[in-house]
Amino acid sequence: MSEIPFPYLHNHSERIALVEGENTYTYSEVNARINRFASGLLADKDDLQEERIAFFMPASLDYVATMQGVWRAGGIAVPLNVASAVSELDHYLSCASVTRLVANPEYQESLKNVCASLNIELVSVDDVLVDELVPLPELSLDRRAMMLFTSGTTNKPKGVVSTHKTIRAQITTLIDAWEWSEDDVIPLFLPLHHVHGIINILSCGLWAGATVHLFAKFDVPTLSSQIAAGTYNVFMAVPTIYVKLIQYFDTIDPAEVRQICDGFKAMRLNISGSAACPVKLFNQWQDLTGQVLLERYGMTEIGMGISNPYHGERRAGAVGQALPGVECKLFDEYDSPITEEAVAGEIRIKGENVFLEYWNNATATKESFRDGWFCTGDVAVLEDHYYRIMGRSSVDIIKTGGYKLSALEIEGVLLTHDDIAEVAVIGVADDTWGEAVTAFIAVKAGTTLEYEALKEWCDGKMSSYKIPKSLVLIDALPRNAMGKVTKPALKEML
Repeated sequence: MSEIPFPYLHNHSERIALVEGENTYTYSEVNARINRFASGLLADKDDLQEERIAFFMPASLDYVATMQGVWRAGGIAVPLNVASAVSELDHYLSCASVTRLVANPEYQESLKNVCASLNIELVSVDDVLVDELVPLPELSLDRRAMMLFTSGTTNKPKGVVSTHKTIRAQITTLIDAWEWSEDDVIPLFLPLHHVHGIINILSCGLWAGATVHLFAKFDVPTLSSQIAAGTYNVFMAVPTIYVKLIQYFDTIDPAEVRQICDGFKAMRLNISGSAACPVKLFNQWQDLTGQVLLERYGMTEIGMGISNPYHGERRAGAVGQALPGVECKLFDEYDSPITEEAVAGEIRIKGENVFLEYWNNATATKESFRDGWFCTGDVAVLEDHYYRIMGRSSVDIIKTGGYKLSALEIEGVLLTHDDIAEVAVIGVADDTWGEAVTAFIAVKAGTTLEYEALKEWCDGKMSSYKIPKSLVLIDALPRNAMGKVTKPALKEML
């Protein structure tokens, strides 16, 4: 059987590839299971011919066998969020024209009806596995390999299609930039329907020959004990996870906190991504652990495009510079490149890391490109050669009184208030200002906050036109599975 030239594992290695609970699996064992699964998918076919096969399962050996098995058999892998509501699943499955859904037995009862209504075969990994292997198809790197859905924070989720070449570029760029090696050990607790977990952690780890510890969910005590024991040397998470860890430290013995922080300090790399890392959090984490978080920028359509350096200055509030093999430029609203520093523009990306298309949506695909550049919809400024994200042009850029403001910048300042636990800022239609800066704030337990007190606190900390015109107190911000605040939901509250 020929070696797979795209996201592969070390076929003959007895090194530990995966750790799942008390179980460990070598690269040889994982590869054997993948090939059994791929052979079962093929049955009497020579090639799946880009059949869309979805899977609904948390991080596990079976998840890896399914994803890689679909790739090797010539299908398109469609990983789904196990926290999705049935109505959301209906959209994903029908949009992708899925033919088979692979799910663990404990999920199958809840999936029966939606599969029946869409004429989708519902199976488990054990249903598919076979003992007799069949020849796997020879596949071009230009073949479609995976479909992930956009987060839906600004519109209906779209199916983002990547080829094997796309996936390979996304992985190898990060392996070089972040110096992955087979000595790395990393925990994976992020949802596996998103590029952060699938590419940045799982696929990079397996391509490099590293060891990936799989967690079905984020388990703070278990993870913390492993970190204190020095199990991991790389850690990747979203800002919300770092916040939860800091909150956990407040509930345990200081000696235990020191052990955990020492465990982090000994690591070679801590990364934050998928949502903006507030400067306050960046500084808190460095004070606690000695780790300077490496913040990077990416999205479903491009994998990672920009990153702070592995060696060199990592700036709080900045996402760094274009990754090797990735072209990045800022453009103004007239599609002209911006050549001056500190002038805001839309980030546009070129490179083999860029996706192929939105599934069955030629119009959206065409509209997302300009002269070969993918238009991210994110606005940034370049400051001394480092990109700083200002936010999504559609939800994070507020046009008020003739100014264009970054909601993320205002949020970063508000988060330094001692009584504020979390905050989201949006623009609300206003006859006077065009859009009025509105802050949704969750305060810390035992505290309260009045608008006039907030306004007074803001004076001197930000320009007067950036100070929120109104304050809405809420218990918690609405977030998606990756910790991003769903700002359209905030507008609906009003």
